[in-house]
Amino acid sequence: MATTRREILGGLAVGGGTLAFLPQANAQEQLTGDVIQCSEGLFGIDYTESEVEQMIIGLDDWAENAARLRAIDQPNSLQPATTFDPRLPGVSYEMQHNGPDVAPETDPGPVPSREADIAFSPAWKQSKWLRAGHISSERLTRIYLDRIERFGGELECFVTVTAELAIEQARAADAALARGEYASPLQGLPYALKDIVDVAGIRSTWGATPYQDRIAESDAAVYQRLRESGAVLIGKSTSGAIAYNDLWFGGLTRNPWNTDEGSSGSSAGSASAVGAGLASFAIGTETLGSIVSPSHRCGTTGLRPTFGRVSRAGAMALCWSLDKIGPLTRSVADTALILETLNGYDVADASSLEMPFGVDWQTDPATLKVGYFPGDFENAAAPDRAALQAVRDIGCELVELSLPDLPYGALGTVVEVEAAAAFEELTLSGGDDALRWQGPNAWPNTWRRARLRSAVDYINVDRFRRTVCEAMAVVFHQCDVIIGPNFASNMLLITNFTGHPSLIFRSGFVERTLNPLTASGAARQEQTHLLPHGTSLWGPLFGEDKLLLLGREIESRLDVASERPGQFS
Repeated sequence: MATTRREILGGLAVGGGTLAFLPQANAQEQLTGDVIQCSEGLFGIDYTESEVEQMIIGLDDWAENAARLRAIDQPNSLQPATTFDPRLPGVSYEMQHNGPDVAPETDPGPVPSREADIAFSPAWKQSKWLRAGHISSERLTRIYLDRIERFGGELECFVTVTAELAIEQARAADAALARGEYASPLQGLPYALKDIVDVAGIRSTWGATPYQDRIAESDAAVYQRLRESGAVLIGKSTSGAIAYNDLWFGGLTRNPWNTDEGSSGSSAGSASAVGAGLASFAIGTETLGSIVSPSHRCGTTGLRPTFGRVSRAGAMALCWSLDKIGPLTRSVADTALILETLNGYDVADASSLEMPFGVDWQTDPATLKVGYFPGDFENAAAPDRAALQAVRDIGCELVELSLPDLPYGALGTVVEVEAAAAFEELTLSGGDDALRWQGPNAWPNTWRRARLRSAVDYINVDRFRRTVCEAMAVVFHQCDVIIGPNFASNMLLITNFTGHPSLIFRSGFVERTLNPLTASGAARQEQTHLLPHGTSLWGPLFGEDKLLLLGREIESRLDVASERPGQFS
């Protein structure tokens, strides 16, 4: 009798990893000593023949329990009993104070006459114009809907445009403001929501072919908070399939600065839409670079909050101990407005933490001690060096830092294993074959490979993660903020796993030579493009206010944030 893929993969249950491709029934008969000994090299173990014989005893019960477990419905929303808390025992964390308004006090000036100038204006300016009655939310929303109609197809950055809902919410915001009912600085601002965050009755496709017709049944916590703040949902922005890359079931999301290349991901559509002036701001998510990478490519500002600060309830889970939700904007100050709304404890998210958030823009950023890793800047891009020089010019005390020599790459095991568990059904059913990307580093192969991970090794990686958290606590004891190139010194990897917040801001432009592809996939002649470049700041747990204070001052001194991609201006 033929064995199905589910039956074959269903028997992979030795130490949480795999010793052989076996059906679930009669495991004790089929898992021979020879099979175990042939597999020892995968796990770096060496057992005697008598030890192997003892291992085989009782495997039938083991296989039966595994089969019964897999028969239980465990939806993506079901969180593990073990949760990650970035806070270290015995460590106190500085409490920020919620203020009445985190918008900067700067005068926004008059509303521009050109609609494109309005569209590219930072959200904090638009917010002040709306509150003063200088522009209506309906007009601002229609400007963005028109731009989405003109440019959205070329950029492939929206899965669903919620035009009717947007006009309805914009009119409600205008009516509330006319009555003097001020909800938040986001009131009336149109935004794009990454398509892994649920809105009841609207498609939430997770960017993937198997889920392209999925309709959300309830609202995610993030959407609830934004709706209550008076923000206007203009559409669901594309996500790379299952929150990876910029390739989704409907196309490849494009970089507005060079539409011959992808936007990077997985918050692909959020970065592309904001970079092209198709929304006031957007919401993205990050597990391991999905806000930072597309912001770097598309020239947007991205804030990845401290793990646990923003509820993930109602958003697709990729990696429960790593997933974070944050804003993508066109200025540093904008991110404060959005985080103020998103911040807060939620009982529906097992990892949610209660910590206040606020920013005192009157604080002098020169009082901050800024750390950096000298070697990262030796061959860094010119914009990274310019950002470091701006810190010197501000008058901050600079502190040279170093990291302990540890195997940080081992942390990647957590992503592979948790994602494989979250999407086990796709692996066992063969549904992962429908995903467009099928390369060695794509999800389908990563999930298959994850079954070769020993459960014992996985737990030890998790213990090592705590070691890294302790090491970073020592580093941040020496400074208030760290500055560096986005992908240097493993800081993107490390801080995602330790839960520290990150801010990426545009620091300049660099020339890159690319081989654009035709529709048939053939390479065209090399072209050189002047493209945006970002630099990162990392802060202590719950220290987003320090990132924003310093980031806004650097942004002001570098004066490159207002540059726009020409064909969308």
